[in-house]
Amino acid sequence: MSHLNLPAIRAKRISWNKGHVIGQKSPLLPKHVWAIRVRLELAGKLRDLALFNMAIDSKLRGCDLVRLHVADVYSAEPVKDRASILQCKTGQPARFEITDGTRTSLRDWLDVLDRRRAAFLWPGRLHDWPHIGTRQYAGLVHEWVASIGLEPSAYGTHSLRRTKVAQIYRKTGNLRVVQLLLGHTKMDSTVRYLGVDLEDALTVSEGVEI
Repeated sequence: MSHLNLPAIRAKRISWNKGHVIGQKSPLLPKHVWAIRVRLELAGKLRDLALFNMAIDSKLRGCDLVRLHVADVYSAEPVKDRASILQCKTGQPARFEITDGTRTSLRDWLDVLDRRRAAFLWPGRLHDWPHIGTRQYAGLVHEWVASIGLEPSAYGTHSLRRTKVAQIYRKTGNLRVVQLLLGHTKMDSTVRYLGVDLEDALTVSEGVEI
């Protein structure tokens, strides 16, 4: 019997996501946020603490967060209480608040950073990289969540982007506010991003009496 017509046998390819948690990454809870802040403060990691706080406050995508300039948050002497940038993905402006705690951590970091020479808020250590990259940022997020005993694969950079808006939605039920804060152009994007379902809608409805 000729073997020429036999089907070829190929090695089974291993799925890229085997062993990984896929899908929407969980936002951090307030207790997680405070635990990470305490860890970073005790370790004296000024840059990481400022970066973490900015990620929570700004709700920016990683690609926008790592590209922040010193001038975006600092003018003359005080750190701004609000800032605005153009988003890389959409080209649309995104405005965000900088809370007191974040401003304090930024001031501490800026005191160490040479503001006269550093254009970027999170400068890279290599000459070819003027600022830290998104992969480095993702690695830092994994370190932060692992330091408080969380499973790193369940969290990512979008966890930090979603953290504050998830709390805002739970407290207000206002999707329009969340849409504006995230810089989404379509409400459908906001609903999918938050993972809003019927159970969430019912919970909001139960809190309203007429």
